[in-house]
Amino acid sequence: MKENAREAILLAAREAAMTRGYGGINFRELAAAVGIKAASINYHFANKALLGEAVARRYWEDIARVLEAISTDAKDAMDALRHYPNIFRASLERDNRMCLSSFMATEHEVLPQPVLKEVQAFADVNEAWLSKQLAAAGIGSPENVEARASAIYAAVAGAQIIARSRSDIAVFDALIESYRETGPLPS
Repeated sequence: MKENAREAILLAAREAAMTRGYGGINFRELAAAVGIKAASINYHFANKALLGEAVARRYWEDIARVLEAISTDAKDAMDALRHYPNIFRASLERDNRMCLSSFMATEHEVLPQPVLKEVQAFADVNEAWLSKQLAAAGIGSPENVEARASAIYAAVAGAQIIARSRSDIAVFDALIESYRETGPLPS
């Protein structure tokens, strides 16, 4: 039961962070969502910073698995790159939520250092995967792959932010298509 409660807390905190960022993680609200007392959260996470760190770490670990699945299921590296924006689109499809790490990155000044480290790990995981796919697809010179990967990550995350601000997933789709037509995404 204790492990189930911990997982339920992590899931509820993830949803809160995808909707309202790190600032949206509130022990009383999480307890109500999970059906436990707020003090019970402290049994699993002594404070908000430890919970935020665990949520952000779990988030990038989950995305790393999703990226690996994209690589495995894709016909080739170009196909994998075409599927990449779907990770960010999926958040928007869920009641206009946003990538947890993008949301938390905007709160840079208020994040405890361990949380910020995990948020930055999300970007690192994405950029490393993109670099690997770009290299495998033979797109760009070896010295240019990392910069292109960073540009793709920033562009797709930015498209999600713009679409969320308008509550319109079609905006995301249009931006992604324009990135494919003019760069940075390969078509």
